[in-house]
Amino acid sequence: MSSDLKIVESKENKEVKKIFAKQGEVYFREQEQATADWIEQCVQGTFISCGGGFYKVPNLKKLGTVVLLDASFEWIHTRLKTARNSENKLAKRPLFSQEKEARKLYNEREKAYRKLADVVVDVEGLTLDEQIEFIANKCKV
Repeated sequence: MSSDLKIVESKENKEVKKIFAKQGEVYFREQEQATADWIEQCVQGTFISCGGGFYKVPNLKKLGTVVLLDASFEWIHTRLKTARNSENKLAKRPLFSQEKEARKLYNEREKAYRKLADVVVDVEGLTLDEQIEFIANKCKV
């Protein structure tokens, strides 16, 4: 789960799926924007993954280095479905609950992700350590 989601969950003291269910997507997106504003004001030298809907915050490029962890829809879907705790992983992604709609959303967002990304990492087949090394080398960290 991305850090912005964890920050929203912590602030709201609720899981994303409960925020969506009780307050709705508009409220959740407002909380994402508040998180982006906080990051812009309080955090320096950060890496931002442009997955999910967080890419829509207008100040995204001011937050730090935008990284696209790139993978095909099929790879993401399979990974989520076969994870040890797949039910929980899917439950935390309310917009991913129906495959057809999730695929449509993926296709709509992919071009925007690429356009915003400072760094693109093809994560299929890479370990987490390899992903980190790639980003560090690309960004001279």
